[in-house]
Amino acid sequence: MRLKLISCEVIFREMCDAVAHSPHQVDVEFLPKGLHDIGAPGMRESLQSAVDRTDTARYDAILMGYGLCGNGLHGLRAASIPLVIPRAHDCIALLFGSRHKYREYFEQNPGVYFASTGWLERGQSLAQLAQIRTGIAATLEQMIAKYGDDNGRYLFEELHRYETAYHQLTYIETGLEPNATFEQRAREEAARKGWAFAKLRGDLNLFQRLVGGQWDAADFLVVEPRFEIVARYDDGVIAARRSSA
Repeated sequence: MRLKLISCEVIFREMCDAVAHSPHQVDVEFLPKGLHDIGAPGMRESLQSAVDRTDTARYDAILMGYGLCGNGLHGLRAASIPLVIPRAHDCIALLFGSRHKYREYFEQNPGVYFASTGWLERGQSLAQLAQIRTGIAATLEQMIAKYGDDNGRYLFEELHRYETAYHQLTYIETGLEPNATFEQRAREEAARKGWAFAKLRGDLNLFQRLVGGQWDAADFLVVEPRFEIVARYDDGVIAARRSSA
């Protein structure tokens, strides 16, 4: 098979490794990380554009290197060839190798922020693309200079209030790391925020099966032409329905 992979760059290393070991020819397009932070409509528009500009005559299927990602894939349409998507809420579930393992860890460890090589190297620390766009990544001094002392301090506190929901940073190690640099950066990030640090071993099987063409219905959704992805609020995560477009 010849496959087109459209993937978030936050899983660049994991996807490249899987593609290198795939028995199929896989052409890859990476999109900027953090698209889900600009809102589901904006993310879906960006992904739909990537799908629509694909020369479908050259491929047997388009693979999506994404989870549902805050409903960012809800409404994404297949054109003349199938779309294939892992049944996962986000990329952390992909790195766990199973949405079930992810849910179990999350339920046993509330208040956890996750990090991986991709989250650490493709941006400033754990800041995401949309944080820079919206000003969340700005320093207190920059906010004061832009909005004045009172307003700047208030906005800075509000924009960083999310951090109070977390008390631990869990670093997902996949075995693709070149050295201990990424783990050390994760440890330093946790220390700066006053969080506990934990490390666990990830599982790359979903990446390998996605680009390897092993699309069992339990872990992957194959969206046939003229159908679209819909979010489900059950264990299946996503489903397909006929597109009205």
